[in-house]
Amino acid sequence: MEKFKSALSVQEGIEQPAQVNPYFKRQKASRRALEVEDYVKGILAHDRVILSQAITLVESSNPEHFDKAQTVIERCLPYSGNSIRVGITGVPGVGKSTFIESFGQYLTGKGHKVAVLAIDPSSERSKGSILGDKTRMEHLSADPNAFIRPTPSGLTLGGVARKTRETTILCEAGGFDVILIETVGVGQSETIVKSMVDFFLLLMLAGAGDELQGIKRGIMEMADALVINKADGDNLSQATAAKAQYSSALKLFPPNENQWVPQVDTCSALNNQGIEKVWDMICQFTDLTKDNGWFFKQRDQQLITTFYDWVDFSIKNNFYSDNTIKNKIAELTELITEKKISPYQAGHQLIKLKD
Repeated sequence: MEKFKSALSVQEGIEQPAQVNPYFKRQKASRRALEVEDYVKGILAHDRVILSQAITLVESSNPEHFDKAQTVIERCLPYSGNSIRVGITGVPGVGKSTFIESFGQYLTGKGHKVAVLAIDPSSERSKGSILGDKTRMEHLSADPNAFIRPTPSGLTLGGVARKTRETTILCEAGGFDVILIETVGVGQSETIVKSMVDFFLLLMLAGAGDELQGIKRGIMEMADALVINKADGDNLSQATAAKAQYSSALKLFPPNENQWVPQVDTCSALNNQGIEKVWDMICQFTDLTKDNGWFFKQRDQQLITTFYDWVDFSIKNNFYSDNTIKNKIAELTELITEKKISPYQAGHQLIKLKD
């Protein structure tokens, strides 16, 4: 009787190619690294791909990229400064991304080119960021006259300030005449963003509760305008009442040196209502401060602030990257935890090493 072949026998398979794309290595090897001239020409030609690559160069933590990035920025400086820089902040849930998308589309509809620089919070544990602003601003990200660039906040806000300022220069040189800088929320980052914009917009919610009172005062004093978002549906009456309350509160603050009186209004970013009033406020502010010279005085002061911030950052970075300092820190931290020395004495010893 003829033996049957086992159903479990291994069949010969189809021969697989060595790799999916045999030309991949050759193509990868032929890709030329961009030089300073390539970046500058591309940015001035309004090439968004080159602009993105230049921003990546600026954000790089690789020391070898620093000099090239700074040269690109220096070459772009003469073509920068011709924009209105607007900082936008507000508590989580206030609708910053929805507002920016609605506001950005309104501006591009009026013929402006808008760059959105969104600072994304980084995880303390993983050090990573979601960088999801393009997904939250789906329609604006597809607009040919808009450019959205999220920046991870990292663990130091000072680093964000430097990168965001430099990115602003590149975007202005790339032809964008309105720069919107979105912050991570209400906190220390607001002070930093305020130091790099012309107009500071605070988005508010109606009926947010007294738990926010502790942070409102300091942020409200910095704001050039307060806009109560989500003024629609059942929330419309609350938003109108909140507008009156905030208008009264602002009258208690001392007058601004720039002669501008902060304004309060309402809007519904979801329904595209009241967005044009926000732009009108920004234009009024710009006209007033340019006429009285404050606009340019503030820009000059921001450059000086940038200078000092960079010096502070460099000193701190150079100090902690020194191997002698690193070894001494390891020694001192052990003594501190063993309660053999106070943190203040340890700090004094560490500083003396650089004397």
